[in-house]
Amino acid sequence: MDFDAFEPDESLSSESLTIEQALANLQGEDLGLRMYAAWWLGRFRVREAAVVYALIQALEDEADRTEEGGYPLRRNAARALGKLGDRQAVPPLIRCLDCPDFYVREAAAQSLEMLGDPVCIPNLIELLKAGLQGEQLVSDQPDFSQPYDAILEALGTIGATVAVPLIQPFLEHPIERIQYAAARAMYQLTQDVMYGERLVQALAGEDLQLRRAALADLGAIGYLPAAEAIAQTLAENSLKLIALKGLLEHQIYMSPFNELSEGAIEVMTLMDGLL
Repeated sequence: MDFDAFEPDESLSSESLTIEQALANLQGEDLGLRMYAAWWLGRFRVREAAVVYALIQALEDEADRTEEGGYPLRRNAARALGKLGDRQAVPPLIRCLDCPDFYVREAAAQSLEMLGDPVCIPNLIELLKAGLQGEQLVSDQPDFSQPYDAILEALGTIGATVAVPLIQPFLEHPIERIQYAAARAMYQLTQDVMYGERLVQALAGEDLQLRRAALADLGAIGYLPAAEAIAQTLAENSLKLIALKGLLEHQIYMSPFNELSEGAIEVMTLMDGLL
């Protein structure tokens, strides 16, 4: 978890700032206001060209730095750019993959996943290769040098089939969360149900945090056979509903126009039971 990340209360009103104020604050000197502005502009999806430009400029900020060497403003700017959906942010986000701050690299990978431009695939693969060196995948001291879960998820979502041989070894990574990310990506890239079923099995695990991670992964891949297991998982109903929403959206996308599939109806029934 990124304890240095600036994540204000989601209940904050959109009226707490204007776009003009947020943009001015982002380009000002007060580090706290700059951090909040970057978060706010992403949270409320402000897609103006001047905002995108200012956030891209913030990716190179040197003023806001923690004692440990982290770049909090860069992290928030990277996260915001993914939410805004403007692909001109792709090249600067790719450059962020070389940032010394782990959480900037993580935010950049997550935003590149959201932007979906395959041009970033070679750069993500290079980061993934670091975890395949020597015995790091089976070591008693796992490699934490890269945000492997974010990298794996990005490669899966973007459709990087070329990366399948590199992703597969991460199914045996000593960190279960990263195993799940690998299974998620492998399902997206191969459509082999064995990877979806591996995530379903994870829903019965003892660790709540890992069950939550599996719920998110199943929702992301829209794996319909997981629907009943998702509804029965020992986790918060809110998270189960989010996962089922992912399944439903996938079913609607796959359904003929103006017609709901049996799968979509099944998922909607399960969602009704959780409300």
